[in-house]
Amino acid sequence: MIESVTVRDLGVIVSADIELGPGLTVITGETGAGKTMLLTGLGLLFGDRADPSRVRHGCRQAMVEGMFSIEDADLHSRLDEIVDEVGGQWDDGDRLIASRTVHAEGRSRAHLAGRSVPAGVLAGISDELVAVHGQGDQIRLSHSRHQREALDTFAGDDLIAALGDYRSVYAELKSAIAQRAEIQENREARQREAEDIAELLDEVDALELHGNDLEQLKDEAGRLGHVDEIAAAVDRALGLLRGEGSAEVESLLASAGSALDTVRSHDSRVADLHTRLIQSATEIADLVVELAGVADSLEADPQRLEWIEARRARITAALRRLSALTGEDSPGMGDLLAWAQGARIRLEELTDDAGLLESIDHRIDQARAQAGPLAARVSELRITAGRSLEARVTEELAALAMPTARLVVSITRRPPGEGLVVAVEGEPYSADRHGIDDVAFGLVQGADDRPRPLGRGSSGGERSRIMLALEVVLAGADPVPTMVFDEVDAGVGGRAAVEVGRRLARLGRLRQVLVVTHLPQVAAFADRHLVVRTDADGQITQASVATVEGDDRRRELARMLAGQEESDTAMAHAAELLELAAGESTGDTPEVRGNSTGASRR
Repeated sequence: MIESVTVRDLGVIVSADIELGPGLTVITGETGAGKTMLLTGLGLLFGDRADPSRVRHGCRQAMVEGMFSIEDADLHSRLDEIVDEVGGQWDDGDRLIASRTVHAEGRSRAHLAGRSVPAGVLAGISDELVAVHGQGDQIRLSHSRHQREALDTFAGDDLIAALGDYRSVYAELKSAIAQRAEIQENREARQREAEDIAELLDEVDALELHGNDLEQLKDEAGRLGHVDEIAAAVDRALGLLRGEGSAEVESLLASAGSALDTVRSHDSRVADLHTRLIQSATEIADLVVELAGVADSLEADPQRLEWIEARRARITAALRRLSALTGEDSPGMGDLLAWAQGARIRLEELTDDAGLLESIDHRIDQARAQAGPLAARVSELRITAGRSLEARVTEELAALAMPTARLVVSITRRPPGEGLVVAVEGEPYSADRHGIDDVAFGLVQGADDRPRPLGRGSSGGERSRIMLALEVVLAGADPVPTMVFDEVDAGVGGRAAVEVGRRLARLGRLRQVLVVTHLPQVAAFADRHLVVRTDADGQITQASVATVEGDDRRRELARMLAGQEESDTAMAHAAELLELAAGESTGDTPEVRGNSTGASRR
């Protein structure tokens, strides 16, 4: 919901601080006073193109700032992702502040949650927050995709579930067909991949690798490559340990132990040292035996060394080939062995295209057989929902001064062409993830008139009323919290104007609704009434915005009724309108279903 809007130096508006709230808010004022400029300001907040000519003459820049209150948890979560992405912060936990500055030289800046952002980011969040319906904003009404989305949501849970089942099978069908095409189109690439895998697998098998082979070979190569150096060092160590002309180390340690043995019972410290001397003597004796064993085992073996170096080179080459195949940097022995396990399965796939294609064809046949009945079920539910939507919107149009108008929901199955093909009762149809239907809303005006595409051949006011009728019927599941209507009442008067006001008030019980209107019958239904006024001398050089209540509101309605704010008759009529609207506000909210369509999500 939009909580407040601040406008500075935009068009004829010098300064306006507008507090908004839930329910229906109307904006009224003399023709040319600047009512639509408020919507222009909102449009800037919604990411519209910045027009420097809108900057008030003589000013450096225009500025619009809005505060949005986000109470819905799901919507809050979606917007939180955007706020996190731009590095912004929420205000008081559930409020977003957005602003737009337009410089007279042509530059524009946008801010969201305290951070500078591209204008496109504001457009992105406004898609979640606002649906704008103006005489130039019904372009979406002409798009079949948006009409289909609206019908599907209006149809309810049964169609949503059926569409989910169909899409699951459709995704399997599409995946299998794409896999088959990939196999057929990339035979040469698959053959080269198979050859590369087979060559490396042959080398791995020939090497008969184990996980620590490379480390063991490196250790043995180091030993064989330095036999003479190792032998000399071992002989020297043995000579030192065995004495060579002096008392042996073992003998010295034994003598020291005997010296301490006679007194160790008298001093625990001496007893500990005696124990360590005995242990050291034993350890030295073991070292001498092991060094002697090493000395005896050392033998030069040039042939063994040559074999080891060749094996190490083959393993290293295999690892380089693995890196080239997989793109992995510096793979190790474990990586090579793990790759070999998976590569055998992949090689089977690459060398058995005929068997693989047969398996894929079976998947395709199964998915296609399942997709047909599921697509038919989606079509049936759409047809049922379409008849209901036709009746309810047509009823609304009659009340909105379009008594001969009738909504027609056309649901046709696409003949084979682009996309996948599925069969329903033996007949082939072109399918996509939404089913096999083309959905189009049309409008009939007159008993013998043929349906025209929705939004074509109608005046701006008629398009707005068509869209209002749709919103009244579909508003129950509309995800956006705010709807904006610009002169939805164009070309309407009398009782029909009261019906427009009544329906906008109904929407106001479900959503925040902002309406620019010339009709007092509509304005009387508002929960909040804003008036745009020009300066005192009547020159349209500057304007201000004020909230009117009580007598001020009655005077504004009297002006709208008769152009005479102080007319007793007009004031009495204004009071009568307010009384009528107040009585309506105590009624029950009508049952509404579905989702928004035709709106320009700004």
